[in-house]
Amino acid sequence: MRKFFKSLFAILAIAGITAAAIYYTQGSNTPQRGGFRGARMAGPVPVVVADAKLANIPVWLDGVGTARGRNTVTVRPQVDGQILSVDFKEGQEVKAGDLLVQIDPVTYQAQLDQALAKKALDESQLANAKLDLERYTKLSSNVIAAKTVDTQRALVAQLEAQIKQDDAAIESARAYLNYASVVAPISGRTGMRMVDVGNLVRASDAGIVVITEVQPISVVFTLPQQDLPSINRASAKRALKVEALETDSKSVLDTGELQVVDNQVDQNTGTIRLKADFNNKDLQLWPGQFVNVRLLVDTLDQVVVVPTAAIQRGPEGAFVYVVDAENKARLRNVTITQQDENLSVIASGVAAADKVVTTGFSRLKDGADVRVDAPGDAAPPPATSGAGREGPSQASTRRGAPGDTASINGLAPAAAAAPAQRTNRGNGEGRRQRDGDASGKGAPGAGKRANVEGSASGNAP
Repeated sequence: MRKFFKSLFAILAIAGITAAAIYYTQGSNTPQRGGFRGARMAGPVPVVVADAKLANIPVWLDGVGTARGRNTVTVRPQVDGQILSVDFKEGQEVKAGDLLVQIDPVTYQAQLDQALAKKALDESQLANAKLDLERYTKLSSNVIAAKTVDTQRALVAQLEAQIKQDDAAIESARAYLNYASVVAPISGRTGMRMVDVGNLVRASDAGIVVITEVQPISVVFTLPQQDLPSINRASAKRALKVEALETDSKSVLDTGELQVVDNQVDQNTGTIRLKADFNNKDLQLWPGQFVNVRLLVDTLDQVVVVPTAAIQRGPEGAFVYVVDAENKARLRNVTITQQDENLSVIASGVAAADKVVTTGFSRLKDGADVRVDAPGDAAPPPATSGAGREGPSQASTRRGAPGDTASINGLAPAAAAAPAQRTNRGNGEGRRQRDGDASGKGAPGAGKRANVEGSASGNAP
């Protein structure tokens, strides 16, 4: 029995070696497919281009700030007493002078009445003193002594001063009475009230309500101290425009003007504080809100701009590919003066109306033939993955993602090596396919082995 199995294993080993030899012998015929793919790569490179244009480009300085009420007041009672009524709603817009809270005025009304009565008493005494003085002065010096006349004259002056003191007391009592009616000192929006009706308040209490002026509103933001010279130069010529942006830095919440540049730089952070006022008509800004801010300091008139996606980086700095009249890509080094996520301002290297490449850098080099496609129609570069295909994410990145960049050195060798890699991988695909066929053909052999083993076991004693 053991000899039988040893013979069977030897036969299977020989069959495996034979199949491997056939596999590697037939695999040499597949490079023609890879060569066809390499021939396709040798054609024009599909690219998408955009025209360089002349435009007026604003120069913005970006910062982060906090919205603050232009005026904020904590309304506190100025007299002691019980609250009789609260005459505002939380979150209400109030005007300066509107009644907010009424404190019990009985005590202060009584003090005013007392001061008025005291003045009336003093006025009657003054009137009588003046009459006596008039009588004394009509009498001759032989009838009344001069000292008596002088004393009466002093009494009149004393009573006149008393009247002035009474007037001051009346004004004081009237002021305290007015303080019992708590009014809004500024126009603005009320917050949440801190007291309720019936509570006893004192002049030393924390407050009744906070009123914040939100229309207009201020935004305090910071910029690096290096921007201070340009800010001062621009503000000396005109009022500077400021925009408050949403967190995405794209949508404008409101537009205002720069009001104040702080008089000193923060030594800890190396920044300068600035304040701008906004009308806040639509209440897009709220006190305490963090906002992105940009300050317009200059405008570059009629400068050459290209899409930022066209800018590439190499050992010699920034460069672009310009497509000439012969549909050839020409590498040009450029000098960039300003750049954002959309546009780049070119000081030299590109002229207006030049066509710069924005998509299709993977096989591009200086002097390469190109085929200009419409945006979105550029064919993706050939696959370099093991399966010979690109996944969806790889294809979308190579068709025009902003991060698709090229390098000056080493670009051509990489492009030339790509066909060979695809050819080898193509051979691998053929081998795997033949493996599948061989395994399919080997299935009957496996059945034969099962029959032999079954018959052998059936013949066993």
